[in-house]
Amino acid sequence: MQITAMPTKFARMTKTKKISLGMVAAGAAVMAGTVVSAPAASAATPAQSGGSVHNWINQSLEIMRAKGIPGSYDGIYRNLMRESSGNPNAINNWDSNAAKGIPSKGLLQVIGPTFKTYHVSGTSMNIYDPVANITAACNYAAHRYGSIDNVNSAY
Repeated sequence: MQITAMPTKFARMTKTKKISLGMVAAGAAVMAGTVVSAPAASAATPAQSGGSVHNWINQSLEIMRAKGIPGSYDGIYRNLMRESSGNPNAINNWDSNAAKGIPSKGLLQVIGPTFKTYHVSGTSMNIYDPVANITAACNYAAHRYGSIDNVNSAY
């Protein structure tokens, strides 16, 4: 049997199936409480404009080394991708923290009080600033778990 062209009906079914699967995935993400967009960070967050996850992690690691905060690129990246998929404006509006009015925010999904307590001097006070968020979260993880490298689930 020679295959020459995809029948129109099959092409329509395939397109419909792709759209349906995309809608199912989007619906599952919403049902799972996946992060949603938060207000844009202020102009005081230069690392965010034009930055990348790779650059933000490396900037944070420099600060962490200078301040004696343990952690590795791999540990930060693994947690960051699980928590926000690399979205510096991620906000969790569905968990117990959100129910208390203190949703988790930013790349590593830090709540405001934790960010303030573990903020690292020399970084922005804006929780959505990628470098400030990573560095504060790693400082918290170091105090609570020994290192961000020891965190393998929500913390």
